[in-house]
Amino acid sequence: MDRQGGEVRGISLSGIHFYPVKSCAGIALQSAPVAARGISCDRRWMVVDSKGWFLTQREYPQMALIQVALIPGGIRLQAPGMQVLDVAKVADVGEMVTVQVWGDSCTARLVDEQAADWLSEYLGCDARLVYLPDGNSRQVDLDYAREGGEVGFADGFPFLLISQASLDDLNGRLEESLPMNRFRPNLVVSGCAPYEEDSWRLIRIGDISFRVAKPCSRCFITTNDQSTAERGAEPLRTLNTYRRRGNFVYFGQNLVHDGTGELKVGMGVEVLERDGD
Repeated sequence: MDRQGGEVRGISLSGIHFYPVKSCAGIALQSAPVAARGISCDRRWMVVDSKGWFLTQREYPQMALIQVALIPGGIRLQAPGMQVLDVAKVADVGEMVTVQVWGDSCTARLVDEQAADWLSEYLGCDARLVYLPDGNSRQVDLDYAREGGEVGFADGFPFLLISQASLDDLNGRLEESLPMNRFRPNLVVSGCAPYEEDSWRLIRIGDISFRVAKPCSRCFITTNDQSTAERGAEPLRTLNTYRRRGNFVYFGQNLVHDGTGELKVGMGVEVLERDGD
């Protein structure tokens, strides 16, 4: 429960999402195990070019239409016009290569050539699939996390949180409402005021505490319709009118977690620290 101005309100976890392959379609969950890097298998696979640079919906909006399912020992890929492909995670075999996510580089394992052929055909470019094994770590930016804090292939942080109230407020400013999947969060919370998450510094959900690292700056992936891969002007055009700070538009908060455990939809969200506390 969260106490604000003498009133006790219930904030709860209303959505859990993870994205096994970076920038491909996400999966909604009712419960999720949380490990050192975040939700188990979140952004564990990534599509890269021949030089190891990560590929995303920024350049290839059709990645939104790649549906991913976890199967024993790996993942299943499906996309329009393509045969279904089962991919083993090859955690202990396969060539190790250096890959790049923005300014970070780390090593990952190449997945088999069949996955490379499948992705190259679908995307129309030279593409390969890589997997981040347990023994390979990627440090969260030390400006926001402790030494040893890990993340998978997410842009920078293990979790992204957005409140349903913030999306509702944005949709009230738009001609056509947009779904939450435009913003690709891990955690959706309900029961707070719009943008109240901007003021949070430390929260707890179940037995796991989360430190709010920084606001999430938004790029034009948010303008990709996740069900059609078509790109428009919203929501960035509207967000730019009231959520701009300097050169960036912000929507949602990046989190770093302390500890492991399990999250379940319906769990209470306790705000432990706010700005000004």
